[in-house]
Amino acid sequence: MGQQEKVSTSLAGAVSEGISASLAPVDAELGRRYPGDPGTRQPVHTVYVPGDAFDAGTIRSWGDQALAMLDEHAPDAASFAAVLGLSDELAEPVYSRVRAKLEREPVEDLRVDFEDGYRPKSDADEDETAARAARVISEAFADGTAAPYMGIRMKCMEAPVRDRGIRTLDIFLTGLMEHGGLPEGLVLTLPKVTYPEQVTAMVRLVEAFEKHHGLEEGRIGFEIQIETSQSILGADGTAAVAKMIDAAEGRATGLHYGTFDYSACLGVSAAYQASDHPAADYAKAVMQVAAAGTGVRVSDGSTNVLPIGTTAKVHDAMRLHYGLTRRALARAYYQGWDMHPGHIPTRYAAVFAFYREGFEAAAARLAAYAKQAAGDIADEPATAKALAGYLLRGMDCGALDSGEVVSRTGLTLAGLEHYAGPRRGDLTVKGK
Repeated sequence: MGQQEKVSTSLAGAVSEGISASLAPVDAELGRRYPGDPGTRQPVHTVYVPGDAFDAGTIRSWGDQALAMLDEHAPDAASFAAVLGLSDELAEPVYSRVRAKLEREPVEDLRVDFEDGYRPKSDADEDETAARAARVISEAFADGTAAPYMGIRMKCMEAPVRDRGIRTLDIFLTGLMEHGGLPEGLVLTLPKVTYPEQVTAMVRLVEAFEKHHGLEEGRIGFEIQIETSQSILGADGTAAVAKMIDAAEGRATGLHYGTFDYSACLGVSAAYQASDHPAADYAKAVMQVAAAGTGVRVSDGSTNVLPIGTTAKVHDAMRLHYGLTRRALARAYYQGWDMHPGHIPTRYAAVFAFYREGFEAAAARLAAYAKQAAGDIADEPATAKALAGYLLRGMDCGALDSGEVVSRTGLTLAGLEHYAGPRRGDLTVKGK
């Protein structure tokens, strides 16, 4: 052992204490505004069904229609892979998992729509539809036939439809309470938000409902649907969407991009309204930056090109939807909206291919990081967090099996979760 090095300092302890005291408000603000991802499962899509078309058989019907489409237009792994351009190595694993998913859990998130896709005959008709939706959803959660996440998209907070939207939400939530209480997978969507004050109004609304029923404060959260230009860039030149997250007072769970309303708001011609339009990319990039670290998740929009008609047309629509979904995944938009049963096979194909083709490399990199082993990529703690999150997302949707992930990484599931969700400033911990 050599001579122990002398360690000297120049600053008194009071300096450090003073700095810590001065930054205490900032520390508190960071913790409040940027708590990080909640660590819960995020569905890969949201399916929305008009209120008058929704019933107890909707989810199974979507799965059966999707399987029938495959049987007719892509009946085996080879034909499915040929349409989508899947590699030989991925063809069978992806196809078999898609079919299994459609049998087991065809829909991960469902929104009963009381907005654009719903045309009630009267106010009384909408009242009855909202009450029925509450009963059917409650029964589905009780008997195990529900999607992991379910809820409604109400009308927006704009003056012409505000009272109607509030009443529909009240009927729906009251119905859930009467049928056993609010389910854990409940999700609400507030559309066409233009000003942060509309988000504040939604907060006051659900806050009043919680108080009336003696629910825990903050029990009811909601998604904010971004469908107007004013929600991205406010009149004062600021990013209004960031103010909306703040206005939600911790209740915002997601920002959902509305492809067609947003595009139309900017004057994009109908033929060019799509989730890969430059205007869409800009809006989602602003949403993504505004939401980063807040625990609010970003969802892509949808395509209105439906896989129906001749086999050639179906194949074209399948390729389009698959490509848009893969594009979104590469940009870290892990959720999107699906408008037709024929969209869900290509949704799952894109998601499964995304996770399976990157699985081996991600698992090896995380295993090497956990062992502090040498490799050809020098990963940092934040990258380890991203790798673990990638693997956990793959397991959540069924693309990856827990056994193969544990085997390849050498980590337990608890270890993976530990890497995926460290606190700010604590990224160097090892989860075994």
